[in-house]
Amino acid sequence: MDGYAESPERFVPGFERLTTLIANSRRLRVFTGAGVSTLSGIPDFRGAHGVYTDPWHGMDVEDILSLDFFRENPKVFYQWAKDVWFHLEEYQPNIVHKVVAELERKGFSNGVYTQNIDMLHQRAGSKAVYEIHGSPFHNYCTQCGKHFSYEQIAPLVRSDILPVCDQCGGVIKPDIVFYGESLNRSLLERAWEDFGHADLCLVLGSSLTVQPAASLPRLTAQGGGRIVIVNAQPTDQDSFASLRFKDLSQVFVALSRWLETQPDRK
Repeated sequence: MDGYAESPERFVPGFERLTTLIANSRRLRVFTGAGVSTLSGIPDFRGAHGVYTDPWHGMDVEDILSLDFFRENPKVFYQWAKDVWFHLEEYQPNIVHKVVAELERKGFSNGVYTQNIDMLHQRAGSKAVYEIHGSPFHNYCTQCGKHFSYEQIAPLVRSDILPVCDQCGGVIKPDIVFYGESLNRSLLERAWEDFGHADLCLVLGSSLTVQPAASLPRLTAQGGGRIVIVNAQPTDQDSFASLRFKDLSQVFVALSRWLETQPDRK
């Protein structure tokens, strides 16, 4: 537990309401952000001293992550990304990833939509994972479209070698949505449908500031469903939430114990 944990007097009544909502839900959607990954030791991106907040060699990181910059300066991008996106196998799933996977396995959850690009939900056992912003575990040639795995690209990047296609010589780009790129349209349409018809949405570790993904939980409220937010800092959607917690560890340690007492729905 950290400084955000609530006293038992405050936590227990809210947690009992949470388990009742989960038990009664038939269309539960999970939405996760960077706060979940930080529990595994992955640096926050947009916090006060996040990876995206502090300049890198005098350059704005959000500029480095623009599509135009990548096209002009792919070597610079990969120099930055080497220590940020291409050592992800060093991190392990945490209690939140594991419980989210267990919610799906037991039939409580219909899947997780994540803003994160670290693949930790999959490694924890989640099957229905929708990566809103993509993943460096998939890469493609910007010239001919040939696909490459993380295992093929990461060693090159860590050796300061610019990844290029062995078929046409084009520069290889991680399949992550850069500034200046649109989100995958079919995935976004699926998300609109799923969140619009959900009866419960769990928002975990997200500040709900990056659009359009951040608007998805609100669709659940607009459709008559409930929202539960677990995030250390306030969000501008707190007013839509039926329940609000600050400490992910506190909630998910308790939720893990509760799930152990629940039979599978399937």
